[in-house]
Amino acid sequence: MKVKSIPVNTIPSEFKEGIIIGKGIFNGVPDSKEVERSHRDGGYTFILQEKGTTNIEIDFQKQEIKESSVIFIHPDQVHRLISFEEATVTSWIITVENLRPEYLKLLEELSPVNTLSLTEDAFSILKESASLCLKLSERKHEKLYGSILKESVNTLVALIISQYAVQSKSTDNYSRFEVVAKTFKAALELNFVKIKRPGSYADKLNISTPYLNECVKTVTGYPPSYHIQQRVILEAKRLLHHSDKSIKEIASELGYDDYSYFARLFSKIASMSPIAFRNKNLD
Repeated sequence: MKVKSIPVNTIPSEFKEGIIIGKGIFNGVPDSKEVERSHRDGGYTFILQEKGTTNIEIDFQKQEIKESSVIFIHPDQVHRLISFEEATVTSWIITVENLRPEYLKLLEELSPVNTLSLTEDAFSILKESASLCLKLSERKHEKLYGSILKESVNTLVALIISQYAVQSKSTDNYSRFEVVAKTFKAALELNFVKIKRPGSYADKLNISTPYLNECVKTVTGYPPSYHIQQRVILEAKRLLHHSDKSIKEIASELGYDDYSYFARLFSKIASMSPIAFRNKNLD
């Protein structure tokens, strides 16, 4: 059923530390409506697939998380669990205030990501670390329980960031163009609702608009305007599909006072009108 806003599954109040971690064996469809429906999580989510397969949909893309794999889901991403196939899964969610600032910055730069297959050695270390973290999470009698839990989960997060980093280029080897492109993408994620002009992002980065265009297009193949439009339309698709907000409400929420302009922009980028997209994707 559609709801006024995209549901957010917050961490239950009994987990007052803002961290939840658990391990389970699953098969078939999820037994929880909260994870089966499309939703966001109230924190940064990590899934370690120890055995079997988990089928999940993230922002309209279906992914298979197979054995010896891991995935990170950003709080902005809308997702739902579809099914499990003889799956053993350890997962955890940590709220933004509990993440080390340096890890938070790296996670923001990573997002979005796909499922990451782990080497045998990396999987073994991560599995053992997750097992230890689970044991520590049960020691609620410890005087420093909150700190112990926070530090152990941050260690897991660091290990996963490290594994994703192995797949990408070292920041030490980034060219000036790549640094500018990454900084622009980070600024876009924070400001896409309010700022739509490439020139405004160039001002934020203290560079000229032509130089921003050159850097971003050289690195990504597309100019800044393309990325701005794609980010806005992704958010529009999320709201059209997962909420019952009117198209006018969605346009306003995304910073467009001119509803007609928003509708034309959506049609141009998505190759169909907002109404057609909503009708096509009815649950």
